[in-house]
Amino acid sequence: MRPNPVKDRLAAGETLYGTMIFEFLSAGLPQILQGAGADFVFYDMEHSGFSYSEIKHQLALCRGLDIVPLVRPRATTHEHTAQLLDLGAMGMLFQMCETAEQAEQFVRLTKYPPTGQRGAMFGGAHDDYSSSTVPEIIDGAHDRTMVCVLIESAQGVANAEEIMSVPGVDVAHLGHGDLSLSLGVPGDTNHPTMQAGIDSILAACETHGKTAACLAGDVATGVDWVRRGFRMVSYSYDIGLMKSALSSGIQAITDGADQ
Repeated sequence: MRPNPVKDRLAAGETLYGTMIFEFLSAGLPQILQGAGADFVFYDMEHSGFSYSEIKHQLALCRGLDIVPLVRPRATTHEHTAQLLDLGAMGMLFQMCETAEQAEQFVRLTKYPPTGQRGAMFGGAHDDYSSSTVPEIIDGAHDRTMVCVLIESAQGVANAEEIMSVPGVDVAHLGHGDLSLSLGVPGDTNHPTMQAGIDSILAACETHGKTAACLAGDVATGVDWVRRGFRMVSYSYDIGLMKSALSSGIQAITDGADQ
């Protein structure tokens, strides 16, 4: 089975970069992202409408590359988690984690018995069609699978310390959009209440030796958040990158032609 270099490098204290995908899937996408310098990619199924067949194709395209594919499921259930892991996801981004009990359940969903409740299917996409023994496959799956939890509500922030103390949780991902709604400051990331929430997530990760992750919509925000302690950074997302690049290019050409 392929190892997960992102999990290992984050555990060693490195800062890694990637992006999120909500809209554009193509056969060349994983290679393009890797060529651009991405260490990982989050595929979103909560908001995108992507099918399992489309996601399986993308996960297969990542095989043989260095880029690590992670998925946010449609829902945080056994059914959705098990299917995505069996298709080859190397980690899960569980949305709306608000308590340590939820975090413990998310960890169990990613592990085989007796420590978890993941169903047994071996020699398939998730273990790279391996001929290894079942114990070897289980050990490999446990070693490489990342558990990332989205903290994106006032309750999640209040319980951040307890959530990040849960063994098996690797990453706390800031959900800044939903968090701003929960805190009553829609879209205002710079509001003092939001800033206090962000500080709480970072402090919880620091206390428990876990990784803080975020999606930075622009370079200035990304620089600020890395300096503050985020070490797993998605730079924007596919729709935002496409619109930004096209808009700035059209404007630059228009300005140049008018001179």
